[in-house]
Amino acid sequence: MTTRLPPHALNLKKFLLRQQVIKLYRDAFKVIRTVEETNQKAELTLWTREEFKRNKMQTDEAAIKMLIMQGRQTLNEMQQAVNMAK
Repeated sequence: MTTRLPPHALNLKKFLLRQQVIKLYRDAFKVIRTVEETNQKAELTLWTREEFKRNKMQTDEAAIKMLIMQGRQTLNEMQQAVNMAK
């Protein structure tokens, strides 16, 4: 007995990549929440949303992995900048 998956179902690799992207998005907003100045917070929120929207339709796994690595690096830099500002 075989189960037929819908044609739009993600394979395991794409599912795991999607989870990493979602975690990166959530982590970015956790850092943004710690920013005290409202103008900077609004600017970071807008920038983060635009970056994720701009790359939303990316389907190439290698490109997605590269974007995740760049996003993590940017997140680390943002975290360090926020910690230094405190």
